[in-house]
Amino acid sequence: MNQDNTPGLTPFAIDLTFEEARRRAEVVAALGPDWDPVAVLRGEDEAHALLYSGLDAEQQRTYDLLVAAGVLPGEEPGRAAAH
Repeated sequence: MNQDNTPGLTPFAIDLTFEEARRRAEVVAALGPDWDPVAVLRGEDEAHALLYSGLDAEQQRTYDLLVAAGVLPGEEPGRAAAH
């Protein structure tokens, strides 16, 4: 019996706030001192522009439909798909 007088059950608690802070600190440490988030975002913007450049008319219509539906991100800063 445990403290609640329930046979076979053992109380268990974990501080998720502490664990999330620890996890985030480990991620930042793993990125290293040379990680430049501004350069990473700039590179992502350049890759996005290159990926969707040179579309023919039908491809552009399809792209525009997917952006309007929120499937693909548009051109706005901080873009992300809506769904």
